Amino acid sequence: MDILIAHDPREPRNKCSLTALRGLHGVEFVPVRRERIDAGRRIWLDLDGDELSPADAGRGLLLIDCTWRRVPALAKLIDGDLVRRRLPKLVTAYPRRSKLVPDPDGGLASVEALFAATVVMGEPRPELLAGYHWSREFLAANPQLLR
Repeated sequence: MDILIAHDPREPRNKCSLTALRGLHGVEFVPVRRERIDAGRRIWLDLDGDELSPADAGRGLLLIDCTWRRVPALAKLIDGDLVRRRLPKLVTAYPRRSKLVPDPDGGLASVEALFAATVVMGEPRPELLAGYHWSREFLAANPQLLR
């Protein structure tokens, strides 16, 4: 399964949970600026939509990597045959702190969301968590992802 990460270039790399995925086979980073992006036929990991399931296997994934408040603006620049899917209830291990906008219930670090999606779709990619500092805590809090 290929993964397209549409990322906000204004986000600092040192705070990004996806930095370790750069150069990983099957993972492409595309900066979202002013020009439109064609994401093709993909599952868009979003808080809206039906719950992701194994029936969604076979499609690539799209993740918009930015602060929660910027998702609507960046999403307007992405075209394609996109199906919105949300993950089942999971617990994040990422120590989130926002003074501007509270994180939504069920919000995960981007790398946590990608890994969980691959598991739910039946195509687990454990290498996604290899460079994630809180991977052990995330897996311990969500043991259903290890089955």
